[in-house]
Amino acid sequence: QVQLVESGGGLVQPGGSLNLSCAASGLIFRVYDLGWYRQTSAKPRELVAEIDDHDIPKYSDSVKGRFTISRDNTRDTVFLQMNDLKPEDTAVYYCLAYIQGVPDLRFWGQGTEVTVSS
Repeated sequence: QVQLVESGGGLVQPGGSLNLSCAASGLIFRVYDLGWYRQTSAKPRELVAEIDDHDIPKYSDSVKGRFTISRDNTRDTVFLQMNDLKPEDTAVYYCLAYIQGVPDLRFWGQGTEVTVSS
C-alpha cells in the first residue's frame, strides 16, 4: 500500500522559514515525479513546485526564489524548503507522487498545515 506522509508544517511569522518533508513508502520512489501543492478554503489546489525523476525542479511564479524543492531517493523523501514566508503562503500543503501519463499511479499525502501570521 502506497503512503505519503507530510510533516513540518506549523505557525511561522512573516519572513520566517519552514522545511516540509514528505516520506513515501510502498512505491519505487526514484522513478516517480514529485510535487508539492497547496490549497485554501478560498482557492482550488494549486501547484507550488515539482521535481522529476531526473532531479529537475520547476516552481510556480509565486514561490520562485523563495522555495526550494529537493528529493532524497535514499530516504524516499521529498522536501520543500520555504523561506521568506508571506501570509499568502498560508495553506494546507500536499505532496504528490506520480508517473507522467499513468493516471492510476498518482498518490497524495494527507496534507500539512502552514500558517504565516504575526
